Amino acid sequence: MTKSKPATSLTNAFKKTPKAFIAFLTAGDPTFEKSVEQILTLAEAGTDIIEIGIPFSDPVADGPVIQAADLRAFAAEITTDKVFELVAAMRQKSQVPLAFLVYLNNVFKYGYEKFFKRCAELQVGGLIIPDLPFEERAEVLPFARKYGVALIPLVAPTSGQRISSVVKDATGFIYTVSSMGVTGMRDQINTDLAEMVAEIRQATDVPVAVGFGIHTPQQAAQVAKVADGVIVGSAIVKIIAQNKQQTLTELKEYATAMKKALS
Repeated sequence: MTKSKPATSLTNAFKKTPKAFIAFLTAGDPTFEKSVEQILTLAEAGTDIIEIGIPFSDPVADGPVIQAADLRAFAAEITTDKVFELVAAMRQKSQVPLAFLVYLNNVFKYGYEKFFKRCAELQVGGLIIPDLPFEERAEVLPFARKYGVALIPLVAPTSGQRISSVVKDATGFIYTVSSMGVTGMRDQINTDLAEMVAEIRQATDVPVAVGFGIHTPQQAAQVAKVADGVIVGSAIVKIIAQNKQQTLTELKEYATAMKKALS
């Protein structure tokens, strides 16, 4: 049987639920084995898509919570190869749709062809590459298309008139950045998300997910009024950072509450 393109798994995840819950964690934080358990726990709790961060030494889009997670992963000797091994391990037990958050240098060093081929083999549906400008994506686009892996575009409050060109050929989903600055929990989101999402929808029918700052079920429910899905990172990484005996229980409870708020 021919496997569908990995990117399709991401788009399909949005079709299977009223609103999608997308959870982010850093691969290998605090250890390889615990990371596998965390991904499986989130999947079991009903998380629709899991976004796995590949640790990087200079994560320019990320705030202190995720930067600290990268350092813990480095201490556990997590490399890009190890991240692929981690995905292979969890794939033995779960087919939950996956995306990578990865900085371009990691993909470049690994080799574009080799990286995208490995993603396709493990059904990693898409890549979010925060430091790859839209205008430079031609460097990796041929490999993404060859292996059916989505290059998930980031749309920010500053994207303005570029929105339609950034999203028009998108696959997988659109990552809409709720607020200026780096990742991290925020008490308030002041961007006019409804206007941004409406503009995106004029250019594409690919699902729209909103991330950066969202951490409570109330915020998630509010954002889901205008978006197809909600992305949560720092709040999950904070639970993992405590590295307690009940971490998996807390992750499950948190993911369940967020999923409930979206349905």
